[in-house]
Amino acid sequence: MTAANSSFPDVWRDALALGPSRPFLTYYDDHTGERVELSYATFDNWVAKTANLIQDELALAPGDEVAILLPTHWQTPIWLVACWTAGVVASVGEDSSAAERAAAVVAGPDRLEEALACKGERIALALRPLGAPFPKVPEGFTDYAAVAPAQADVFVPYSPVTADTRALTADGSGWTQGELVKDAADAAARWGLTSSSRVLTGCAYDSRAEIRAALTSELAVGASLVLCRNVDPSRLPGRMASEKVNARVASLAGGGGGGGGGEGADAGSVGGSLGVLPVE
Repeated sequence: MTAANSSFPDVWRDALALGPSRPFLTYYDDHTGERVELSYATFDNWVAKTANLIQDELALAPGDEVAILLPTHWQTPIWLVACWTAGVVASVGEDSSAAERAAAVVAGPDRLEEALACKGERIALALRPLGAPFPKVPEGFTDYAAVAPAQADVFVPYSPVTADTRALTADGSGWTQGELVKDAADAAARWGLTSSSRVLTGCAYDSRAEIRAALTSELAVGASLVLCRNVDPSRLPGRMASEKVNARVASLAGGGGGGGGGEGADAGSVGGSLGVLPVE
């Protein structure tokens, strides 16, 4: 099966099969001191529970849109992959109409007011250490931490997810599953990513360029990520050494990253094209 004829669930299954116990996502927040490490198996469990929440609790079907209003956080890529696994469309970015038109919205504490524009289901994420729930659930929302754990650990879609299934809306454009997969494979090859790549990033997943550089291209080859929020630059050298980082997301001159804007943990700027560079 070629990349263009594949769906993102195919990509995820292939990456998982390379070794479920391998680390996939290691998350740091230098303001809270939080560190979370998710293996491929643990991430897969979160994805399955979230996809079941999307399909059963939210009653969404392929083609429905979920507005994702989340910051740089370990739960953000879980929601992206879960949307693609369930066959629904993940909508990201600063478009003020995204929540209003979406069938459901997922929001962090700082974007709850914006999320109220959604007429459908509203899910709130407290983004507290260890995935703790809200002390008091925001009015008009369901607390993700309260409902996700009860979902099944295995996901079976009611409708098949194919290469033609709509997958992503970002930067005013849309992509199908097949387009997302081919784009990821092409980017991984262009940047020399392999299953042994360990990529440092500070992306917020608000643009297609960020999603490409800091999620889909790594999954295309079964690589892993070190995701940093509220970065303390003085801690980066030691962290990169201890986490065996050998590549980083950064702005590329001359458009080599494929368009869009974003922020690498070591790039410190927004704008330009994003890509993955080796660490010398």
